[in-house]
Amino acid sequence: MQQGGRDHARSYYLHRLAAALDTQGFQATVRTTYPCALHVFMPGASMLAESIDCMPGTDDDGRLFWYYRWSWGEVLHDASDPPGAAAKIAEVLAAR
Repeated sequence: MQQGGRDHARSYYLHRLAAALDTQGFQATVRTTYPCALHVFMPGASMLAESIDCMPGTDDDGRLFWYYRWSWGEVLHDASDPPGAAAKIAEVLAAR
C-alpha cells in the first residue's frame, strides 16, 4: 500500500474513533499532518488527555488490518470497532 493510501486509511479510522468518543462526552481532534493522530481530552479536565494513533498490521493469515495504539506504543484496540476503543479510552481517562 502506498504511503498516501495509508494516510487516508489512518485518517478514516481516527475520524471514526473521534465520532465514537464524542458520544461518550470527550473532545477529540484529528491532527491530519503526518503522521495523523487523534488528540482526545475530557472537557473541563484537560489534564486527562491522550494521543492515539492508528497503525496497519497483518493477522496470522497475512491479511491487512488496522489497530489503534496508545501514545506509548501499546495496542489499544482493533480499528474495526471504534465504539469498543472509545469505551477503553473512556475507562482510562474518566475522572474518578
